[in-house]
Amino acid sequence: MHSNSPLPSAGGVIRVCKPVGMTSHDVVDAVRRIVRTRRVGHTGTLDPGAAGVLVLVLGRATRVAEFIADADKEYRVEIVFGRSTDTGDVYGEVVREGDPGRVTRDELAAVLHRFTGRIEQVPPMASAVHVGGRRLYEYARQGSTVEAPPREVHIFRIDILEMREGAPAGAWLHVACSKGTYIRRLCTDIGDAIGSGAYAQFMVRTRVAAHRLEETLTLEEIDRLTASGDLPRVLQPTDAALADLPAVDLTPAQRQAVLHGQGLPLFKVADWQTLMQARAIRLRDSQGLVAIGKVEQGVLKPFKVLREQ
Repeated sequence: MHSNSPLPSAGGVIRVCKPVGMTSHDVVDAVRRIVRTRRVGHTGTLDPGAAGVLVLVLGRATRVAEFIADADKEYRVEIVFGRSTDTGDVYGEVVREGDPGRVTRDELAAVLHRFTGRIEQVPPMASAVHVGGRRLYEYARQGSTVEAPPREVHIFRIDILEMREGAPAGAWLHVACSKGTYIRRLCTDIGDAIGSGAYAQFMVRTRVAAHRLEETLTLEEIDRLTASGDLPRVLQPTDAALADLPAVDLTPAQRQAVLHGQGLPLFKVADWQTLMQARAIRLRDSQGLVAIGKVEQGVLKPFKVLREQ
């Protein structure tokens, strides 16, 4: 890290409102230039054609990126009926034409029930999924089509926020889902189920874990805050950024054990019954996050120690 970086030594998390037209990596590069450090990473890509919440980890916080990336997400998407494209959005080539005006709110509501719960999705060719050692979008750029294996995702709910009947029919949907869900593919599959075809006209990610759209900053705001020396004020501490994970407040003795990579007998941990099924657990003291742990064979084991003392 450059010594003249405005970043605190502990780093932190910043929630960016990604604009349409930039890739997630474009945003990371921009923030690297603004805060003058290479240690910036994102916690899950967002399509170039989509806007919304992109959570970036800075400095030491880059070590917890995976735990934010694994979290649930929410989107607001405008779905338009009457045609499907090869990318599932407005930027692709048309691959199917249907009746653009016959979809009603009742028909859409009836079909959406099929797409809630655990479903299987085939990743779109424009995605970054690896098949045969290469990403799907690399095949797509060369004009090749590769069959990707379906993946199981969880759609917690789909709500119709607004319905436009006519030609073409369309709707604004709110989708709450697990990580790895392809909203463009969801729109294509909904269109196929209705029989008219469909694509995502516009999409905005409104939530990643506990990070919401109304809490995001534009790149221009981050630049201005950095120039005025106020960046540390808006950085979220790593512990708070993982608020969706359960937490254990360590005693001084437990803290020393964790710092040395030693596990804690689970029965000696407060409220240990609530930790059994957790995918990861925050281990912290009065100064913040000490480590990330998980339960194995009755022991709370730190598997990522984030502090030296």
